[in-house]
Amino acid sequence: MSTTSLQRRNQGVLVVGQLLSGVGVASGVAVGGILAAELAGTTAASGFVQTASALGAGLVAVPLANLAVRAGRRWALSTGFALGAVGAALVLLAAMLGQFWLMAAGMLFFGSATAAGLQARYAAVDGAPPEKAGRAMAIVIWATTVGSVAGPNLSAPGRLIGIRLGLVPLSGPFVFSLIAFVTAALVIAVFFLTPPRAPAAPAKLTKQHGAWRALRLASHNPRALFALAAVTGGHAIMVGVMVMTPVAMNAHGHALEIIGIVISLHILGMYAASPVFGWLVDKLGAMPVVFIGCGVFLAAITLGAVTSDSSNPVMMSLALTMLGLGWSACLIGGSSLLNQSAPEELRVPLQGANDMMMNFGAAAMAALAGPVLTLGGFFWVNMMALAVLVPMVLLGLRALRTAPKPAGELRSLVEVGDNDASDGV
Repeated sequence: MSTTSLQRRNQGVLVVGQLLSGVGVASGVAVGGILAAELAGTTAASGFVQTASALGAGLVAVPLANLAVRAGRRWALSTGFALGAVGAALVLLAAMLGQFWLMAAGMLFFGSATAAGLQARYAAVDGAPPEKAGRAMAIVIWATTVGSVAGPNLSAPGRLIGIRLGLVPLSGPFVFSLIAFVTAALVIAVFFLTPPRAPAAPAKLTKQHGAWRALRLASHNPRALFALAAVTGGHAIMVGVMVMTPVAMNAHGHALEIIGIVISLHILGMYAASPVFGWLVDKLGAMPVVFIGCGVFLAAITLGAVTSDSSNPVMMSLALTMLGLGWSACLIGGSSLLNQSAPEELRVPLQGANDMMMNFGAAAMAALAGPVLTLGGFFWVNMMALAVLVPMVLLGLRALRTAPKPAGELRSLVEVGDNDASDGV
């Protein structure tokens, strides 16, 4: 099989996997905060469930990247989805037992599916021509659209399934998550083939250049630093606002079906326009796309803050859709810029490190968002997002004033680093 045919086959497999994982993740996210508040008896707990999910994704990001180096993307992705299925099963058990702590533990594993879905964007670039790398990444991200939009709208049917199965009604959507993650793991494990030139590092480099060293070396490159900030900050902004939206709307008395529609439109914004942003990366470059994302984020935050008192579903839908568009531009532009800024021997550890950072950042934002919503309302949730956006833009302006560093310059830093002790990550 030619490299081109293999890359297209793997892209098709990744599309199917992303569609399934989109259903699984979105089904749980749509009701997870409300279920957590019900189990814990406090609104503040809603943010901690999303924190657990993001923390779980961050904890497995580096191990999954290391597994991709050692055994290939196939086993890294299928392992991530399988762990997500374990998490969905634990959430169902937690709802049956009425134990909030068990749900939080389940959401740690649930986050592994998110980590696998994020790593799939890099798997899509393996073997793709450089001039089409942005579009290759975007197509796989776009594939999440169908599943992610359908997922929140399964809230009401999931509730009915929960009742029929004798479960807590709000836990019903996690049945869809369990089925979707198991199927995604099987599809990747059976049908994904490792490209002949898949990312891999010699044993020496794999040992010496782990996540922390990759981050330290990348910090010498302002463009790589901006890429890390764009992906990490953009994800934190999106999660912090998105996870509190259902809770805020529920407090204003909106029906579960209306909340599901708003979240669906948000997820549509996250994924549906990704081919456009991928095309723009290939045509204009990665940095302009990241700046477009920052501008869209600013508009979304402003509209969300203005609408906060009324929680008008139309205005909330518009704000959340723009929030998704900003995330998409920053993720695709930032991930592409990161790949362009790092030499090959640092690329996979840096990918894992960036995914770890973005999920830990999202975990912190989600943890803060619950208490901020409780104490100050949805307006201050948006102001918290603005506080993350400002330093992102400042790092971008710094990167614009700095000439791009050639890969050879960072490679020389790698060679110097070979004489240092291994960081072990």
